[in-house]
Amino acid sequence: MQVRRGPSARAAGTAAGQRQLNGRQTSGRGYRNLSEVEFGMARTNRVDIPMRDGTRLRADVFLPTTGSPQTAVSPDGGVRLDPTVRVAPALVSFSCYARQVQDLGAPFGFLEAGASDYFVPRGYAHVIVNSRGTGGSEGTFGLMDTVEVADTADVVEWVAAQPWCDGNVGGMGISYFAVAQLAAAVQRPPHLKAIFPFATLDDLYDAVWHRGVLNSGFFSAWLSAIGIMAGVSDEFWQSAGLDLIRRALNTSGVHARMEHVNGQVAVSAMKTLLRSHYAEEPFGRLWQEAAVEHPTHDDWWDERNLRPRLGNIDIPVYLGCQWDNVPMHLPSSFPVWEALAHNPNVRLTLIDKDALIWPWETMHEEALAWNDQWLKGRDTGIMDGPPIRYVIPGTDHWRTADRWPPPESRHVAYSLRTDGTLAPDEDVDGVGKRSYLHLARESGRPRNANPPGLPDHLSWQTEPARQPLDVVGDIELELDATITALDTDWIVLLDDLAPEGRAVNVTAGWLRAQLRTVDEESSRIGRPVLPCREPLTVPVGRRVRYRIPLTPNACRLRVGHRLRLMITSGDERQPAARVLGFTHSSVGQSSLNTVYATSRLLLPVLPAEGRIGQTQREPASSEGSTCGNHEEGPATTAAS
Repeated sequence: MQVRRGPSARAAGTAAGQRQLNGRQTSGRGYRNLSEVEFGMARTNRVDIPMRDGTRLRADVFLPTTGSPQTAVSPDGGVRLDPTVRVAPALVSFSCYARQVQDLGAPFGFLEAGASDYFVPRGYAHVIVNSRGTGGSEGTFGLMDTVEVADTADVVEWVAAQPWCDGNVGGMGISYFAVAQLAAAVQRPPHLKAIFPFATLDDLYDAVWHRGVLNSGFFSAWLSAIGIMAGVSDEFWQSAGLDLIRRALNTSGVHARMEHVNGQVAVSAMKTLLRSHYAEEPFGRLWQEAAVEHPTHDDWWDERNLRPRLGNIDIPVYLGCQWDNVPMHLPSSFPVWEALAHNPNVRLTLIDKDALIWPWETMHEEALAWNDQWLKGRDTGIMDGPPIRYVIPGTDHWRTADRWPPPESRHVAYSLRTDGTLAPDEDVDGVGKRSYLHLARESGRPRNANPPGLPDHLSWQTEPARQPLDVVGDIELELDATITALDTDWIVLLDDLAPEGRAVNVTAGWLRAQLRTVDEESSRIGRPVLPCREPLTVPVGRRVRYRIPLTPNACRLRVGHRLRLMITSGDERQPAARVLGFTHSSVGQSSLNTVYATSRLLLPVLPAEGRIGQTQREPASSEGSTCGNHEEGPATTAAS
């Protein structure tokens, strides 16, 4: 089946007359020499791409054209060159998500390949490929195992050899598409010239097990959705009925309403697929292996860990994420940045909360400037200035840095005082403590028992801010605690608490007690805390120091606002302990957990003389939290 569009068809973009892209499009930079809309788009579906072992992956190919092409699929799976097709650099989007609906326009979390109708009219081929065992591709899905990693490089080289490609290949897409870009890059295929792995992961263990705490609410729904989508035929995805839905969802009015779809909505959308069943092989098996058989970072996860190989990457890499992607992609942004320190052509951009939306089409002008620079040889300005750009949520100014964390950020230790305050001053006696009771679902507690005399969580608050406080960098909790179970989960949240009581999450951290690290070098501030590969015995009733990293973040605490630290051991029955709606499975043991006042929250604070607040205005609105979703000013209007 082919869909052909001539040069007069409407391209996506931000200019008048174009299909309007939702969301932020740049990091505030000014660009030059960007590719303009010059071409139409020819789409060829169901193109087979042979892998080194003979397995064929299924792809949809979008090509720039100067007329009304008559493209066709050749016997070997390639696309014949038509005189109207423009030979161009190619962008590869590789994932386990249904390639057939990447342009559907629905606010679903797996529509993340990027907008073909933005890049192709500007002179790029766009190849959207399904991994083995998904979307019509042959073979068995392996959840980014060794075979799938090798496939990503094979796809790059196949694309580069096609007559419609000029030999320059880049990567496109967020989330799983971004992981695939890193997977290809670590193998150094000769024709891969640059990648744009925005919102990536380098170690899949970190997404499934949050330092030993099972991220079940996401992973179970996600893998089920992949299995269900894998069983849906091309005929359904490309049916006339679905095409009508596609047209409706991409109309200007409907599409604009999706601009503020966030991660929680995306997770909820995935759960709507769970009314169907999926094949036990491989999806049920993979769930059992990942969620039951391999709770520690063992050899099974090592196979899916790209971090040790990131040093192989010597091509340009553009990293980025939004600040509220705390439970999924933001944590990987920083170790990947650190692992690529040898590479001079790496950029990192950290954007506002709620800035990534679905279908993914944010940061496209930024991606165009990146690809024009490295795939077309244009000087676009994307490399100008320091390599890191970030905005503190609630401000209207882009900041820059040469390294992470920003060198002007200094850690201040806040004590978890017995009176419930979070303050730089310690308790007078220094030996205070507070306790909470975590009851497992199958605790055996009598049904007619009186309510517990202890809460199911603890919290501490700072005094109201007397002047704006900017927090930017790595955050860690040094927790001194005892437990009465053999194991427990530590769930830690940091919130911005407005004067009227409204709380907005800033960041969070997790740790299973038995997987605490004892390696001080690996757990110091500025480095990822590595969970133990082998469980440690937790001495019942004996004081233990846990070092719990919270996902690095940025926040401006406005005058009158407080920071609130919350500690609990379960979030399935406690919505206030969830981030973006993500829930975790508890270790299943009831415990009396006691936190001592010798515990410290290490908070990265910008010095008063270095704050943006001295050179810019406070946001005009006084409502809500500036560590949350407030948007205004140049940092949030750069898309236009």
